[in-house]
Amino acid sequence: MISRVTTQAMTQTALRNLQSGLTTLSRLQDQATSQRAFAVPSDDPAAASTALDIHAAQRRATQYARNIDDGLAWLTTVDNSLTASTDLLSRARDLTAQGANSGALDATALEAIAVELEGIRSELLAQANTRVLGRSVFAGTSDAPAFAADYSFSGIAGGEVHRRISDGETVRVDASGAEAFGVGAASVFAVLDAVVADLRSGRNVGPRLAEIDDRLNTMLGVQGAVGARQNQVLRAKEAALDAKVSLEAQRAAVEDVDTVEVLVALRAQELVYQSALSVTARVLQPTLLDFLA
Repeated sequence: MISRVTTQAMTQTALRNLQSGLTTLSRLQDQATSQRAFAVPSDDPAAASTALDIHAAQRRATQYARNIDDGLAWLTTVDNSLTASTDLLSRARDLTAQGANSGALDATALEAIAVELEGIRSELLAQANTRVLGRSVFAGTSDAPAFAADYSFSGIAGGEVHRRISDGETVRVDASGAEAFGVGAASVFAVLDAVVADLRSGRNVGPRLAEIDDRLNTMLGVQGAVGARQNQVLRAKEAALDAKVSLEAQRAAVEDVDTVEVLVALRAQELVYQSALSVTARVLQPTLLDFLA
C-alpha cells in the first residue's frame, strides 16, 4: 500500500528540517564568537559537570597560592630576624671574650664594651619583636609584641600560626620567641644584662660565655627548623604553579573550542543551510492555487 503524501506534510517536513539546520548553524555561530564549547549546562551536561569540578579545583589552588605567599612572607621575616639575631649574639660573644681579658683592659675599654653590649641587647629585643602585616612573628597567635621591657613573653602556649598549602598539608609559619630568645632571667637579654653588670662591677665575665653559647646554639636550632619549613613551602609553591597550569589546560579542553574546527564546521553548515533554503523554496512553490490559476 502506498502512503499518501500531501503538500502539507511535505511543507511541515521541509520547515522542520530547515529549523533543525538553523539551530545547528546558530550553535556553531555562538561557539565561533564566544570560543566556548557550550553556553548553558543543558548543552552538554557531562562537560558542564566536569567544568564545575575543575573550577572548584582552581579556586582551591588560588587560595592555596595566597596561603603560600603569606606563609613565605612570615617564614622569610622569621629567618631574616634570626639571621640578624645570631649575628648580633656572635658579636656579643666576641665582646664578652674581650671583656674576660680584663687584665689587659682599663676601665674605659670595659665601659665601651658594656655600652656596645647594651646596644646589642636593645637590637636583639627589637628583632624579637619583629612584625609582619601587624603581627608578631615570635608571639604565635598573640597580637601583642612578643617581649615586654622586662623580657616577659606574651606568646600563648600552643598558639602556633599555620597555613594550609595543599589539600592535605599545613605548615607552621611562625617561631617560638620563648624558644629562640628565652624568657625572663633565662633570656638572651637578661644574659647580656648580666654580662654588662659584671663588666661594670669588675667581675670575671668568662663564665658567661657558656650561657651565650647555649643561647646561640638554641637560636641556630630554631633557625634550622624555620629553614626546613621554608623549603617545604617553596616546594609547595612550585607544585601549586604546576597544578595551576594543569588545571587551566583541563578547563580549556572542556570549555574552549578548536577555532579552526568550529570555523570549518560553520562554513559547512552554512552551505547545508543555503541548500536547505533553496530546496524548501522549491517544495513550497507549487500550491493548489498555482494549478487553478
